[in-house]
Amino acid sequence: MGVHILSTGSSVPNFSVENKQFEDMIETSDYWILTRTGIKKRHLAPSSTSLTKLAAEAANNALSAANLKPTDINLIILATSTPDDLFGSASQLQAEIGATASVAFDITAACSGFIVALVTAAQFIQTGSYDNILVVGADTMSRWINWSDRTTCILFGDGAGAVVVGQSLKNSILGFKLCTDGQLNSHLQLMNTPKNNQKFGFIDIPHGNYNSITMNGKEVYKFAVFQVPMVIRQCLDNLNISIDEVDWFILHQANTRILEAIASRLSIPFSKMITNLEHYGNTSAASIPLALDEAIKSNKIKPGQTIVLSGFGAGLTWGAIVLKW
Repeated sequence: MGVHILSTGSSVPNFSVENKQFEDMIETSDYWILTRTGIKKRHLAPSSTSLTKLAAEAANNALSAANLKPTDINLIILATSTPDDLFGSASQLQAEIGATASVAFDITAACSGFIVALVTAAQFIQTGSYDNILVVGADTMSRWINWSDRTTCILFGDGAGAVVVGQSLKNSILGFKLCTDGQLNSHLQLMNTPKNNQKFGFIDIPHGNYNSITMNGKEVYKFAVFQVPMVIRQCLDNLNISIDEVDWFILHQANTRILEAIASRLSIPFSKMITNLEHYGNTSAASIPLALDEAIKSNKIKPGQTIVLSGFGAGLTWGAIVLKW
């Protein structure tokens, strides 16, 4: 059974913040942020906009593009690290869009989440378990930022991207490779730091409390620049596809310097990298489907082209998928 991406969709909050607006908050400048990250602005979700709402808008856009009704969807996979409910938000998304015939669950793999979710969806399609699957990558990272930490607060934005995946005689997903190294976990974390112990008999039970994002930028940079080119080459080598045969690369939109270094290590022109980082910042699990949707709508990606998607981030996790569009 082949797997085909039927459509794409995306959504970002209306409210956006440009670099210059940080100058009154922390010791930084528009020039410093732009030259070190490539980011010009990012979209932030106000309290009235939930993660579920952003995910639903992206999902409805993808469903409309596929000419499908919500009830045509058999499975919803929501890739997010920032659910509205700690138990998961996929079921809330199912209810929000009216996909009453679907099963729904979350996947948490941070900035690699969409890659993991799309690979998971492909397995369900190939085994014949489901016909139409909605895969959504969505995060509201702004809610987990320490706004006085100049190393992280400038990086992140909120958004959602979605794809509808269905059965096909031809397989659009040619191959994939997923990786994890938990020994590097401390380089990028959002830790549960329990506090206010509560007495239960003779035992102190800590009350759960999540802190803000912490990141060792230098180590994350070294990890991404070393591991991502390697996993992409391994994935292509397994398929006997050369780097030169790839038309477009859509990588997790973390930092322009990282993307430039990866392009250099792959010996490809940076013009083959599809990027939208300057407008959205790092939207975690949303970054790849958001960039994919924009590239489809602008007719940059055309039928028959070979596309490499690659995510990397907390865990530490990373992976790549090769598509024939």
